[in-house]
Amino acid sequence: MITSTRRVSPDKSEVRIAFSLDNTSDVKDVEDLSQTFPDLEQRLQPVPPCVSLRESVQVYKEHCRMAKDFHQVKHDIAALEDRKRKLLAELVEDENVAVEIARLEEEFRRLTEENRTLVTVHNERAQQLERLCLTNQTRQDSS
Repeated sequence: MITSTRRVSPDKSEVRIAFSLDNTSDVKDVEDLSQTFPDLEQRLQPVPPCVSLRESVQVYKEHCRMAKDFHQVKHDIAALEDRKRKLLAELVEDENVAVEIARLEEEFRRLTEENRTLVTVHNERAQQLERLCLTNQTRQDSS
């Protein structure tokens, strides 16, 4: 680990820089992870790490992992909202079918009652006609 402290100007505070050349495996991992996340606002994009600082690389990796998780959650939410939209459309259709069934049941009940009434009237008229025919025939026979 190499550490250096410098003062840029007399009125500014000291700047401390630390880096290590010992562990380069983190650097290779960071190169593999250097990507952008289009779902994230620019201000939320992972900032490339200071590769010489292990903590910076770890924070960057965690940030990238969270960005991937965010993308997955956003995708899942979109899929669930699409499913919700389809289910609501099915519900509306089912409600329309239920209203139509209720209307048809009521119409069937009304037509069944009307049919019963018409059959009764028809039977009464048929009996009345039969009686009139018999009465008319008995009059002709007696004349």
